[in-house]
Amino acid sequence: MAQQVSGIVAMAKGEPVSLQQILVPDPGPGEVVVAIQACGVCHTDLHYREGGINDEFPFLLGHEAAGLVELVGEGVTNVEVGDFVVLNWRAVCGQCRSCKRGRPHLCFNTHNATQKMTLLDGTELSPALGIGAFCEKTLVAAGQATKVNPASSPSVAGLLGCGVMAGLGAAMNTGGVQRGDSVAVFGCGGVGDAAIAGAVLAGASVVVAVDVDDRKLAWAKEFGATHCVNSSETDPVAAIQAATGGFGADVCIDAVGHPEVYRQCFEARDLAGTVVLVGVPRPDMTLELPFIEVFGRGGALKSSWYGDCLPERDFPMLIDLYLQGRLPLDQFISEQIDLDEVEEAFHKMERGEVLRSVVVM
Repeated sequence: MAQQVSGIVAMAKGEPVSLQQILVPDPGPGEVVVAIQACGVCHTDLHYREGGINDEFPFLLGHEAAGLVELVGEGVTNVEVGDFVVLNWRAVCGQCRSCKRGRPHLCFNTHNATQKMTLLDGTELSPALGIGAFCEKTLVAAGQATKVNPASSPSVAGLLGCGVMAGLGAAMNTGGVQRGDSVAVFGCGGVGDAAIAGAVLAGASVVVAVDVDDRKLAWAKEFGATHCVNSSETDPVAAIQAATGGFGADVCIDAVGHPEVYRQCFEARDLAGTVVLVGVPRPDMTLELPFIEVFGRGGALKSSWYGDCLPERDFPMLIDLYLQGRLPLDQFISEQIDLDEVEEAFHKMERGEVLRSVVVM
């Protein structure tokens, strides 16, 4: 029997979000219902509200979440009722050409729940990233629920569901940061600071943070940046070269997603260095680079999808590192809020006042 719960919905493009009553169906085969305990307010949710993802309104927002499995459908074996889980938006299929080649983190056919959650009048909802977790309970594919150590608080664990994992993975997985490497991170919001934390965890000796906001640079330093550069006042390429003996960084990470920032990353890397794009560009943006430099500098130009993570491998490991005191996940939480405060949290995010607002149920 469907359950009636409260959730945050974007009804139309650009309109403020609203608290609505939602019907969550019982799970079908391969599906689970999760009682949400905490969900981070991510910029991707704002993109949905603004119509920047697609126009399949209304959207049930929220996707960076943790909670308890309440119901499981037929054939579900990876989780049980009562398990503490982090939700993910890349539940791998195991059957596509990427999975069969041993690259499940690049799965081309990820799973979502088949059934739809609805408003009380039967209007079908599009869950953000197939999750929809600004809601007391949500329906997802079983593979989207990853069991982790329940000793972690839901507010912290849920951060791995999107932005923090994207940043950590951009450094550790996509960028392949090694002990003694030099790293530059452009953009010091939640994803950029997670990339800094990932670089530090991987053993980087020099970590240069670049932003136009001194407040964000101060946050970056707390996550382990060894050098901070305000690019509105200082040439970041020259500053990164100065911090690395004149050579440039081994890995440059663009957590902004802007062509000019990407070009600065390209110019600031050492010979045979790596550029990682994890910030999401707008569809109308284009990039122009000197082709001879693409050849002459060597190395690699990479894009990072969800930090190239494999949730069942990475989420439990990162939670364990947090519980050991080696990964400062709680530093990402600027405030804890109620479900009906999401709209104001969007405005705080736009003003750069918070790293993460987290809705606590």
